[in-house]
Amino acid sequence: MAQPNGSAEKSTEKTVLVLQGGGALGAYQAGAYEALCSAGLDPEWVAGISIGAINSAIIAGNPPERRVKRLREFWDRVSSHLLLPPISADNASRKIFNETSAALVASTGAPGFFEPRYPPALFMLPGTPQAISVYDTTPLKKTLLELVDFDLLNSGRVRCSVGAVEVATGNQVYFDSATETIIPEHIMASGALPPGFPPVEIDGTLYWDGGIVSNTPLQYVLDGSLPRRDMCIFQVDLFSSQGTIPETLFDVQTREKEIRYSSRTRLNTDYSKLLQELRRAVRRLDGVLPDEIKTSFDWKLLSTHSCDAAITIVHLIHRRAVYSTQSNDYEFSRYTVNEHWRAGSDDVQRTLSNPAWIDRKPPSDGVMVLDLTKELAPPPPPETHS
Repeated sequence: MAQPNGSAEKSTEKTVLVLQGGGALGAYQAGAYEALCSAGLDPEWVAGISIGAINSAIIAGNPPERRVKRLREFWDRVSSHLLLPPISADNASRKIFNETSAALVASTGAPGFFEPRYPPALFMLPGTPQAISVYDTTPLKKTLLELVDFDLLNSGRVRCSVGAVEVATGNQVYFDSATETIIPEHIMASGALPPGFPPVEIDGTLYWDGGIVSNTPLQYVLDGSLPRRDMCIFQVDLFSSQGTIPETLFDVQTREKEIRYSSRTRLNTDYSKLLQELRRAVRRLDGVLPDEIKTSFDWKLLSTHSCDAAITIVHLIHRRAVYSTQSNDYEFSRYTVNEHWRAGSDDVQRTLSNPAWIDRKPPSDGVMVLDLTKELAPPPPPETHS
């Protein structure tokens, strides 16, 4: 098999995995990782928000040979209460199946992840965690301690960064194994989406889901890699900014959620591309400017931000099926989870077999974006049997 990174010219690239938030859709990321792992593209750095943080912790907190198995254990566990497949694969039947499955999750929770509070929040004392969240996420901590080796995660073998938001200030923060010791609470804080989940307290500060501010850690990866070096970033997104015009109120909810959580993926990527081009331009000027300019305060300020790193960003974006509904991020049926997993794996395989990937070279202008599955229609569902 051909080397996944192509020529030796690209062998020094740092491989980075950037994982967006999206609840049950996160199985797509697990499938994408499985295919990347099979191709020999193990990341040196994983960064995630919400469900992306959980997947990141499982990847960074296990040796390479155990990662896919641990991801499968997590996704099998959270889908273990909904094992029956839909009775038919037609769109109407799938919508009914998806909505019914999501309703069951909303009423009973997801094993190893969250469970409804009893008594409900309305009957609890104001100001307590029980009064400001619908679900209890204590099961998630137990699952993380079982599936993640936090000593390994903090060993530096794979850098792990997860984003959260300070409840009191609204500021987004990143917990990063390069600068601090990551514990289960950091991962839980990244996925503490209100009002469903309670804020997580760390050192006296309360945190919510990082997706409230930005649902992708791409900018953090581009800004937080100092000194910058050549990188190949696989950005695995669960919501697409591109969509169809709503026709019903349910469609409105679906489309609003896509827009809110896609975090303007392509706009952010275009902005990052421009910044990197400017950084490289400053670096090139350093060799031709006279000394009187290079000793000025303005040039010293500019030159501190210069670099000549070549960055490839590979977009992998989950494509919503026509039968998908606004509840797709909490529809944890085994059938749908496996469907997402297969879609992620298939999209990676299509990307890595595309000539644009196989023949690529480090970009001369700083950043190259490969989005090699965006024109594809959503994958058809496998046949089902009653």
